[in-house]
Amino acid sequence: MSIKGIGLGPSTAQCDSRGKVDEQVADHYGGDLERESAATPVQRIDAALRETGWKDPIPTAILATLDQFHVGGLQSTLELARMAQIRRGERVIDIGSGLGGPSRYLAEAFECQVLGIDLSPYFVAASTYLAGRSGLKDKVSYVCASALDLPASAVGFDLAWTQHVAMNIEDRAGLYRSVFNALNPGGRFAIHDIVAGEQGSPHYPLPWARWASTSFLLSPADMRSVLERTGFKVVHWMDQTAAALAWFQQQAAAPEAHSGSKPLGLSLAMGPDFPQLLSNLARSLREGRAGIVQAVLVRP
Repeated sequence: MSIKGIGLGPSTAQCDSRGKVDEQVADHYGGDLERESAATPVQRIDAALRETGWKDPIPTAILATLDQFHVGGLQSTLELARMAQIRRGERVIDIGSGLGGPSRYLAEAFECQVLGIDLSPYFVAASTYLAGRSGLKDKVSYVCASALDLPASAVGFDLAWTQHVAMNIEDRAGLYRSVFNALNPGGRFAIHDIVAGEQGSPHYPLPWARWASTSFLLSPADMRSVLERTGFKVVHWMDQTAAALAWFQQQAAAPEAHSGSKPLGLSLAMGPDFPQLLSNLARSLREGRAGIVQAVLVRP
């Protein structure tokens, strides 16, 4: 499976030379649970889908409690897409594509051709599986690779997309250079990421890191500074922390919608302690130890 003109398939070869931190990050996203349960993420997701009784093609909205792995869920993806002013048929690279929810939404809603890049081979396999179940294999493709070392042919995109990704990447300048180089002149970069707060370190474990050794938060000002030094021009920049806290309140008021309490929840990929990880993030946001920024930038 590949995107026309890119010639990439869901190979995991580029993940074979990962460093220690990269290995820890990849294991956090599916690897640890696979070893503990003796079942792959794909096998667990397949079993849960059988339980729901949904037939193919499964609408992307049905999978949202599983594959929209970021604060705000599908609604955050919708809002970022509107802010980025996505046009039909654009070529999109989703860096840190996770379980593939945003990439499949963009492909379905806007008929985009999307390439997803993720460090976790477990998530790449799950994303590829879900693309098939969603009937979107002709529009989305997933590759296991580092955001700091994109495939040489990953160039010429109209839009780059990241949601809750940069927190795991220490070399932030390297990340943003990779994104810049992947875009056409005039291409946009859509961001929805967690940033450092002013009241100390966040409470671990968290959805992106069980230990501080794999968490690399920047303040909003530092993040914007690195982006601008890379060459990006800011089009929109919003503090979405209050909106994130409101979302957590809604989740608490409707426990049946919680991602850890439905068959199609993130616990399938992240383990039974995922609700605690999410709770620590909510606490960190409330206490000013973390924040959320949503932004759109352009490569001149």
